[in-house]
Amino acid sequence: MGCVAGLVYTSRVSEAALRLRRFGLVAVPLLALGACGALLRPELTRLVAPPPPDAPPPAFRVAGEPLGTGADPVGDALDLVRRFARATIVLTLPDGAKRELQPAMLGAEIDRVRLADVVRNSLDPKTAVGRGYRERRASDPALTVELPVPLQVSTERAVKTLVALKDELDQAPLDAVVDLDKRALRPERVGYRLDVYGTLARLDAALREGKREVAAAVDTIAPRVSASQLGNVNFERVLGWFETRYAEDAKHYTRTYNLRQAASRLDGTVLMPGETFEFNRTVGPRDEANGYKVAPVIAEGELVDGIGGGTCQISGTLHAAAFFTGLDIVSRTPHTRPSSYIKLGLDAAVAYPTIDFKLKNNLEEPVVIHETVKGGVVRAEILGSHRKRTVSFFRRVDEVTPFEETERETDDLPKGKRVLSQRGVPGFKTTVLRIVREGAYAYRTKIRNTYPPTTQIVRVGTGPSDAADAKVKEDRSLEYRADEYLVLTQGPDIRTPGVSEAEPAGGMVESRSPGRYGDPGWQEKLGMKVFEGAADEGDAEGTASTEDTKKASTDQDGAKKSDSQKDDQKKTGSKKDADKKGDQKKGDQKKGDQKKTGSKKDADKKNAAKKDTTTKTGAAASKGRGRGGVDKR
Repeated sequence: MGCVAGLVYTSRVSEAALRLRRFGLVAVPLLALGACGALLRPELTRLVAPPPPDAPPPAFRVAGEPLGTGADPVGDALDLVRRFARATIVLTLPDGAKRELQPAMLGAEIDRVRLADVVRNSLDPKTAVGRGYRERRASDPALTVELPVPLQVSTERAVKTLVALKDELDQAPLDAVVDLDKRALRPERVGYRLDVYGTLARLDAALREGKREVAAAVDTIAPRVSASQLGNVNFERVLGWFETRYAEDAKHYTRTYNLRQAASRLDGTVLMPGETFEFNRTVGPRDEANGYKVAPVIAEGELVDGIGGGTCQISGTLHAAAFFTGLDIVSRTPHTRPSSYIKLGLDAAVAYPTIDFKLKNNLEEPVVIHETVKGGVVRAEILGSHRKRTVSFFRRVDEVTPFEETERETDDLPKGKRVLSQRGVPGFKTTVLRIVREGAYAYRTKIRNTYPPTTQIVRVGTGPSDAADAKVKEDRSLEYRADEYLVLTQGPDIRTPGVSEAEPAGGMVESRSPGRYGDPGWQEKLGMKVFEGAADEGDAEGTASTEDTKKASTDQDGAKKSDSQKDDQKKTGSKKDADKKGDQKKGDQKKGDQKKTGSKKDADKKNAAKKDTTTKTGAAASKGRGRGGVDKR
């Protein structure tokens, strides 16, 4: 047994000795390699041998300002960060424009604990960060270290600020257009949309780095037409035109301003062959951010104040010009009540972004849209190289719907007093035919329009006898009249009656038949309720005067006698004068004059007995009326 135990003990000792020898064979070379590495790479000794205690730290900066090495470096750093947080950060846009932001607008707050840790660790040679800075300083004596700025941004508040800024900064692209005044091309402009979260990430990084200027993150939008595409556009001839009137008085200043604003956005627009023009896309939103002002607009058949009032006159005038050019009308919506500045069937309502007006260039050449607002006239033209088409507008009133009357009580009027605050307008259903003639060919298009009736609103007083009724606006517009049949023709070979000078743009002739709806008092004859205070003859379609234009510019019904009525009055006056002179003559001459006068009176009676009278008038035949024939209602 003893021998066996001895053998076991001896084997265990031998095994342990063998393990020691194996460890020694491995450990000795490793230690030797480590020693050699330390000789070759001194920086490997940092774990066991820190740099000399007298090694100076590098220069430190916080938010771009030098950090002192005084008794309280943490307090000095806090003062620098506070100063940075009170300063502004500049946001640079792609077009070079700049916007200033306060870090507080982004909900930025100073993390004081983090700031203290950063400063202490950077200055302490016993920390890994401090030793690293000193070693870098040893190899680069001019080293300056920018310490991170511990500002924390509130994502919720920052997003709210940037979204509000996005509404201001986003800009739509602008196509290259023809500057018709300078006869030159105006280059395109790239549009962009602010990337809120991308910009927030850049602002957050800039705050941490202490930067005071950041480039905004945006998504670019390429324009549809570039200047290089418009090199060979010919716009020397007018292919079609139309005019409407507006008021120039101070009362309608904001509406006139909106007219010019909208016209400037589309003036010079080039349409390539087969291209579709979209009014809302070209003109853009009608809001305060885009420079529009408050003016009357039609909302659910009533006139109310709204941003961008008057824009529909720009679209309606352009629609009529495109109509007489023979371009394709892709999308067009009539108003909810007849417009005062243009004839039934030629208006075009627009409302951003829901109701749009679209037309398509069906010619084999590019065309240029030209629209101006000056001197009380809105004129739209379609320009190109040569006019070949003659276009006719035929309109028939098919049906009329009586309007309703409603009374609304108000304390702003004395009890029992009644004031007409909105004149009722009947509803109309019309059929419009467009005939386009070009050489030996012609084609016809039929369009049906529906204008719902406008409710007549009467304010009834319930207030005291001394109530100031000036607060209630009275609608002084008069009975709306529309010719039952109307024909307008425009073309290169048409000559406007009464115009002697040359008409390079082509003339226009107008044929009107009042019928059942064009004579004064027609509404009462058909049993419609007429407000007791309105004893007027109403306004014939297509007439204009200075006073009527002022009323028409608010999209209300104006009142003026028709040109035919004026002519009748002039004729009647001249006849009376002739009669008086004839009475002063003696003998057979007096009898002859009386006979002539009697025959003239008989002729007048016969003419007055006719219900439907067709008159041909030119656009310039009546003073104060545009060539296109303007509805002044």
